[in-house]
Amino acid sequence: MITKKRKVANTKVDANKAYSLKEASNLVKEINCTKFDSSVDLHIKLGVDPKKADQAVRGTVSLPHGTGKTKKVLVLCTPDKEAEAKEAGADFAGLDEFIAKIEGGWTDIDVIVATPSVMPKMGKLGKILGPRNLMPNPKTGTVTNDVAGAVKDLKGGKIAFKVDKVGIIHASIGRVSFTPEKIAENSQELINAIMKLKPSTSKGAYLRGLSMASTMSPGIVIDTKSVQN
Repeated sequence: MITKKRKVANTKVDANKAYSLKEASNLVKEINCTKFDSSVDLHIKLGVDPKKADQAVRGTVSLPHGTGKTKKVLVLCTPDKEAEAKEAGADFAGLDEFIAKIEGGWTDIDVIVATPSVMPKMGKLGKILGPRNLMPNPKTGTVTNDVAGAVKDLKGGKIAFKVDKVGIIHASIGRVSFTPEKIAENSQELINAIMKLKPSTSKGAYLRGLSMASTMSPGIVIDTKSVQN
């Protein structure tokens, strides 16, 4: 069943129009249907074949205005690194006790950072962490000896992104409480990071589609030309 607010929101979005990033950043606030501070997400269709290893686009980017959400970070490390992790702002730090908790089904965290030395113990957690995109990875900066730096980056607005099986990247870039300017600037920063990762083997148009939406709102199609510098 479509709510009254959603029906009104639908009338404000022209499904046949491709908006500029600036227009979309204003409109996404106007059509918000929820009473809570909704997430604002970008959906980016790329001209890649994710089945090919050299076209599986993934990376990280530090959003200039953060995500509006404080991430819950677990650092898996040896005892000598625990204090460093906690001082940097980690919500949890340790090793064996947390591995046991995860094996028992605990995943009440947003990101896991691990030092290289503990990664051999992580193998058995792959089936639990993999589907939830929680497995630490050197490419996203979550496997590192600089746990303090990683935690500070994550708490400060650093996000990881990865193309899915059909060539789309989905990422949260803020909240509807953000100003249109902050939404646009965070969006552009993510898009710039993705554009820099264009695989040399990708043929044709790389950025093929772009849309923005908040939780439960209709999607707003964005003109890809308006975001390519």
